[in-house]
Amino acid sequence: MDACSGFRRDIDLRWGTSMRVLFLQHDPGSNPGLLGDALAARGADIDLMPMAGSIADATWDGTFPGVHDHDLVVPLGAIWSVYDHDRLSTWIDRELRWLRDLDEAGTPVLGVCFGGQALAAAHGGRVESMVSMDIGWAPIESTVPDGLAAGPWMQWHGDRFTPPPDATVIATAAVGTQAFTLRANLATQFHPEATPEIIAHWLDLGGPAAEDEAVAAGTTGRDLVVAARTQRDRARRDIDLLLDWWLPQVGLG
Repeated sequence: MDACSGFRRDIDLRWGTSMRVLFLQHDPGSNPGLLGDALAARGADIDLMPMAGSIADATWDGTFPGVHDHDLVVPLGAIWSVYDHDRLSTWIDRELRWLRDLDEAGTPVLGVCFGGQALAAAHGGRVESMVSMDIGWAPIESTVPDGLAAGPWMQWHGDRFTPPPDATVIATAAVGTQAFTLRANLATQFHPEATPEIIAHWLDLGGPAAEDEAVAAGTTGRDLVVAARTQRDRARRDIDLLLDWWLPQVGLG
């Protein structure tokens, strides 16, 4: 982060100006959930940017904001793959360039699942398909347990990322890297935002295919929703821990 942009954020927050947070909703299943609640509780002004309006059609011809329009950008998940350039042709290359521009400007980015994969791809990492889907509430191994708890965290992904060469891996699991930091960027493979309502929405959007994916992964849609209810309070505490650890590092605390 450049010194000027970091100083600007410190002054803004010190004098009570709200943190401006933008959530990228890549598809209708992308919602801020618990992550949005935790940021709002810190006084953040939340902006939502809906992109593709259907999981069947990824077309989006909108304009990405300026790199200094927000203090924090949160690209959320998506049903698609970062490397599916034909389907995402109207925006994925533009988003990856924008992520690099945000990085150069020192604007913090917290990428979630697809958003974390986009961060990896934008900065020299790699995204690849997995042999099978990773679905369910599962623990991770964290190198910074005082900032990123072991969870369990909600997983629903069929791709995984290899971090950029200069990134710092802060969490792993058997299926691959779970989180990394890179300058003012934080990428997670898991879904810290997940609530019972969000998971139910994913299941509704995906229909029988989504239920089949859950069963193939050794669970059911109902079990995922019930677990989300059980995990909600603990997950919110883990999100608070993560934000309290990371936000001050990028000039937002």
